[in-house]
Amino acid sequence: MTTQNPNADPVTTEELLREDLASTDLIEDVATINYPEKIETVISSLAEEDSAMVSRNEEGYLWKFNYGSVEVFVELTGSTDDDTFTVWSAVLQLPARNEPELMRKLLEMNWTDTFEARFGIVEDRIIVLASRTVAELSPGEISRAITIVATIADDNDDALQAEFGLV
Repeated sequence: MTTQNPNADPVTTEELLREDLASTDLIEDVATINYPEKIETVISSLAEEDSAMVSRNEEGYLWKFNYGSVEVFVELTGSTDDDTFTVWSAVLQLPARNEPELMRKLLEMNWTDTFEARFGIVEDRIIVLASRTVAELSPGEISRAITIVATIADDNDDALQAEFGLV
């Protein structure tokens, strides 16, 4: 059941049109984000002096920079909704000592300590990574993903290497 509020202020067609145009402008602003520029801004705020490098080819962009004791990689495969934005950093080389205990520790950390990132295995290395499609990717998400991966990797690489390092 709908009731009308007799004290409500009337809204003109012009006001509705203005609101609609404002929301259209906001949508267009999101659609025109310059992803490489935003990524480079975040990297420049985190990278150690003169450590950032970028490579561009037909497959997209790849950045690398040093953060504390780790190297962090950022990959952007393009700017369409189906392209991907991925951040990763290696923290431990495999094989490792006591791998069952290491795997359990990493799974527990994935549950409690990694936010939107996670630990994984790539090419015999334990990495911290965050990945998602570019669809509706905001500058805040770019900054958060890069910062989280870099920080978690730097905060955990030395301890993991000391406890589980190469056999």
